[in-house]
Amino acid sequence: MPWIPGFRYGALLPAVSLNLLVRDTALSAAFYRDVFGAEVHYQDIDFAAVRAATLEIMLHADHTHDTHPWHDQLIAGVPRGVGAQLRVLGVLDPDETERRAREQGALVVAQAENKGHGWREVLIRDPDGYEWAIGVLVPPAAGPFGPQPAPRPTT
Repeated sequence: MPWIPGFRYGALLPAVSLNLLVRDTALSAAFYRDVFGAEVHYQDIDFAAVRAATLEIMLHADHTHDTHPWHDQLIAGVPRGVGAQLRVLGVLDPDETERRAREQGALVVAQAENKGHGWREVLIRDPDGYEWAIGVLVPPAAGPFGPQPAPRPTT
């Protein structure tokens, strides 16, 4: 039995949240807990609800979408998330996240380093292959007063 009715949980979701289809909700929930320090609100064989930093993530087992057009590709083992990168800025330390990922045996795609786009970031894949960029701003993006808004175009 769910910890709260689905319609109540749905009403609590923020304007932007993630819904990821996964092979094993327990494995995925443990990954997010152990690597990202996520709070696992609930987990059963069909569904898990976790909060990683400020992001609410729903994990639905593949079999819960067995009538969806994606299902045949999911069970065939087609890579998940190709072409999408899930980015979390300013709420998790990339170096600490990399350390925990390595301890848990997660795939670190790229070690933590300062990038030209102003982030110090690490790239990590979760158990289903979804790629996460975990970063913090570094100078000059961080600047003396934090991130600066983009300049407005003049007309």
